[in-house]
Amino acid sequence: MPLNQLQERLRYEYGDRSILLQALTHRSYGHERLQAKPVALRDNERLEFLGDAILNLVVSDILIESFPNAKEGQLSKMRAAIVNEKTLADIARALMLQQCIRLGKGEDQTQGRNKPSILSSAFEALIASIYLDGGFSAVYPVVRHLFAPFFCDERELISFYDYKTQLQEMVQSRWRVVPDYILLGTRGPDHAKVFEVEVRVRGELLGVAKGTSKKEAEHHAARAAILSFVSVDSSPDKPEGKPCSPS
Repeated sequence: MPLNQLQERLRYEYGDRSILLQALTHRSYGHERLQAKPVALRDNERLEFLGDAILNLVVSDILIESFPNAKEGQLSKMRAAIVNEKTLADIARALMLQQCIRLGKGEDQTQGRNKPSILSSAFEALIASIYLDGGFSAVYPVVRHLFAPFFCDERELISFYDYKTQLQEMVQSRWRVVPDYILLGTRGPDHAKVFEVEVRVRGELLGVAKGTSKKEAEHHAARAAILSFVSVDSSPDKPEGKPCSPS
């Protein structure tokens, strides 16, 4: 197994590789080949439990830092959008973790290395193994590095919000009104309709978007409107007291 390459991609070198091997050991491998070991050391399931808690803690800390004005509910939604099976499996693939996981013969033959559940669990166990090997000061920068793409662009971070709720909060806090969503039209056959919606505030156009349902189109229109707010707020000559139409 290419453990040296994995450590390079993690930017972390283990003092005790046995904890790394345990993190990479699926229960199918432990059941087949590690019966002589104590139950707690046969596979990565206990490490997975710990890694999940560590990821939630570190990502929560980064979100608190990145969004000082976000409410608890918003932070929870953002964290759930980041720390989930799909995202963790994607990061595991980027680390090429599938090459390192130890699987039983049956699990390996049924493409277990590509299963999101196995990949995400192994990644959580990997995070726990770094914590156990080097402590919190070791695991924190690793998690921050691996999740950096989610926090490098304010415009992309906004995607973790409930767009319509976020837009309504922004508009109400500034102008004490709510956004208006207007259906511009639909096209396509019944089984593949496309809806086009615009969102306005006090008559000013903020965003236009399409979707496969009216709800989805409103969702995308709200996102476009929020991005226009971000662009305006970051501009040194932003207008005061009125919404700005997107360019």
